[in-house]
Amino acid sequence: MNQVSDRLAALAPSQTLAMSQKSNELKAQGVDVINLSVGEPDFNTPSHIKEAAKKAIDDNFSHYSPVPGYMDLRQAICAKLKNENGLDYTPEQIVVSNGAKQSICNTILSLVNPGDEVVLPAPYWVSYVEMVKLAEGKNVIVETGIEQDFKMTAAQLEAAMTPRTKLLILCSPSNPTGSVYSHDELKALAEVLKRHPQVFVISDEIYEHINYVGSHQSLAQFPELRERIVIVNGVSKGYAMTGWRIGFIAAPLWIAKACNKLQGQYTSGASSIAQKAAAAAFAGDQSCVETMRQAFERRRDLVVQLAKEIPGLKVNNPQGAFYLFPEVSHYLGKSDGKRQIETSSDLAMYILEEGHVATVAGDAFGAPNYLRLSYATSEANITEAMRRMKDVLARLK
Repeated sequence: MNQVSDRLAALAPSQTLAMSQKSNELKAQGVDVINLSVGEPDFNTPSHIKEAAKKAIDDNFSHYSPVPGYMDLRQAICAKLKNENGLDYTPEQIVVSNGAKQSICNTILSLVNPGDEVVLPAPYWVSYVEMVKLAEGKNVIVETGIEQDFKMTAAQLEAAMTPRTKLLILCSPSNPTGSVYSHDELKALAEVLKRHPQVFVISDEIYEHINYVGSHQSLAQFPELRERIVIVNGVSKGYAMTGWRIGFIAAPLWIAKACNKLQGQYTSGASSIAQKAAAAAFAGDQSCVETMRQAFERRRDLVVQLAKEIPGLKVNNPQGAFYLFPEVSHYLGKSDGKRQIETSSDLAMYILEEGHVATVAGDAFGAPNYLRLSYATSEANITEAMRRMKDVLARLK
């Protein structure tokens, strides 16, 4: 009898990866699918970073790396945090992992005990909820909607706090909404957190460089919270290095040591070659980051304009990342005469099968009346995808 553990049985598969797989299957059958489901820059990794990886191979960086990462990479991360964010960390407070995803999971598993509550503003990134389940914590979901630009207020955070609250996970710029918290909005949240000294924060800043409103803001800038904040970041989004799998935490020393201990038992150090590439990314010329950011901003402007031309979609103007998160309840309960659309999952599947555009249903992000569209693709693809969506949505009556 095949019986997986209760721990695994409780986990849901990643709907973003599932939708991407479905669109790839249609492509393999010869269907011209435009994929707006995947959160991945369509740019190639910049040349100077690839050259550093090639040199690492030639220099025989082919052995086990230290569990928390090579010292030169951790020093480069500390320099980045100092120069770009005004934050002082030592290399001992940095743990490099196999992507920011592992960095988040390491931190949750290091902090959360069974029954501990974890506050998650919704819409949330799909894996947060599942990682908390893995740690046997309890997700406390704070609903936010398009009316408040998908941002949790201080009053909402205060209302979610209980003596069991252990952790808040905050993502800015946000996946899936593209919302960016301002300095004042974070300051208001910080005031609440000051009143609840038992609560730690994972500040997921992986989209830091894809920001259309000026300087990045982090909860770690407030000194009174510094010993309770774990910054998570990496190279995937800002440097177009998703496949290199390098993320990191910057954390209080005892949390860094805990994550190091955990990682030492289940993956050890990240790829030696990828680490050398990441060191070059952080320490090298940053103009490539700005070039990609400008391209994403042009695409943001285009997708928002085209989405506003589709009747029934409610759209905001996301200030970062590369996602649009339109409200689609207008189309739920409708039919094209052959199939009935009851949920955003039904709608996403309808758009994929009839319009050949892959999106992700909002259910996966704790927002059942929404769809996530990634505009990390060419302007030509965006224009054609939105034309197809407008066409197939018009058939729903």
